Amino acid sequence: MRPHVLSEREERLLALGAAALDGYDDAFSQLTNVDMKFGALIDVDGREKPLTQSTYSSFLLKRDRDLRERAFNQFYEEFKDHQFTLAASLGYSVKADVFRSRARNFPSALEASLFKDDVPIAVYDGLINAVREGIPPLLRYYELRRRVLDLDQLRAYDTYVPLVPEIETHVSFDDAINKIITSLAPLGQEYTRTLADGLRGRWCDRYETKGKRSGAFSSSSYQAPPYILMNYKEDVFADVYTLAHEAGHSMHTWFSAKSQLFQNYDYPIFLAEVASTFNEELLTHFLLEESSDPKMRAYIINRQIDDIRGTLYRQTMFAEFEKVIHPIEEAGGALTLEVFKGEYRKLLEAYFGDAMAIDPSLDLECLRIPHFYHAFYVYKYATGLSAAVTLSQRVLSGEAGAVEKYLGFLKSGGSKFPLETLRDAGVDMRTAEPINRTIALFEKRLSELEALL
Repeated sequence: MRPHVLSEREERLLALGAAALDGYDDAFSQLTNVDMKFGALIDVDGREKPLTQSTYSSFLLKRDRDLRERAFNQFYEEFKDHQFTLAASLGYSVKADVFRSRARNFPSALEASLFKDDVPIAVYDGLINAVREGIPPLLRYYELRRRVLDLDQLRAYDTYVPLVPEIETHVSFDDAINKIITSLAPLGQEYTRTLADGLRGRWCDRYETKGKRSGAFSSSSYQAPPYILMNYKEDVFADVYTLAHEAGHSMHTWFSAKSQLFQNYDYPIFLAEVASTFNEELLTHFLLEESSDPKMRAYIINRQIDDIRGTLYRQTMFAEFEKVIHPIEEAGGALTLEVFKGEYRKLLEAYFGDAMAIDPSLDLECLRIPHFYHAFYVYKYATGLSAAVTLSQRVLSGEAGAVEKYLGFLKSGGSKFPLETLRDAGVDMRTAEPINRTIALFEKRLSELEALL
């Protein structure tokens, strides 16, 4: 730490400049969420519906391909109108990353970002290399998509519509709790009783009310019970997963606060998604064991495949983009609009080009990702999923000591560096094994889905 701590005067200067250096994120947010207007679209039911940053993804889930295409083109047309401003904003954000890393005597912005978690560059590079080697199953999935959707050519706006339409279900909140608790039974009674009592008590604000924010999250403090905010809908099966996910965060915090002193109970982002995704993995296993209905099984499997695709493959591609653009700035190069688009196009072609026609507008996607204003953040989603898959498989297989190690992980909080915490739990993120396990799971589920469809 000492080489990166500056003199009192230098630290004061950096502190005074912090707001200015972080201002590009706010400018990006104001531009994309307030100033940019995406218009409206006529839905398949003939009603006009607004196209916004929030509703864009919902249009891509529609069965009507013409509607998806119109949404895609109209959405990116607005980004095209602001592309130079967006490129300048992202470019100066990268400059700020490089400035901070050099001011603190780091060899690179990447190393500066990894330093606080004590993560070596080899872990970051290893993730990218392992995912690159695992691209063939992803291309195979896209080919399945093309066939099932009966398309001559797959395009970006065809990659989110579910292959198995949302099934009609009615899962009450109490039934959802029962499914989640049953799926988590391998973790033992302390875990399941605590969670069941919490969810049946006042841990979760589940009712939709006027003015309540959308989405879901788990919050907590050291001496208070965990708190889950969500709008649970009994006819949306995905909400069962959302509840399980947020419950994973809550139980991570509960065990950590119970086991650690205040200064060590809060855990880093590198670990945060492990416990939540772990719960989803156990829930998926339980639901597949429980159901013999081919349509339900296909829906659950397709969901897991898309989760891995979005979290492992897509976030790793984003991580690789960040790894490409920062050295350009560090070497004195110019991060122009064309450079951003050109480098992103190379990655799109490398990850998807053999299975999907890449529209020119998709080059602009690199200018709409808010996480790029928090450099080298997104790789943690991919590592978190891979760790969760590995740990869940060990628990489900009945491996000796796996449950105790996992509960030890929850209790560790932030008392150790992330890689050490995960190693003690039974997963070594310094190797490619967790990534390869996740790709193998993706391929296994893909084979099952091919058989069902």
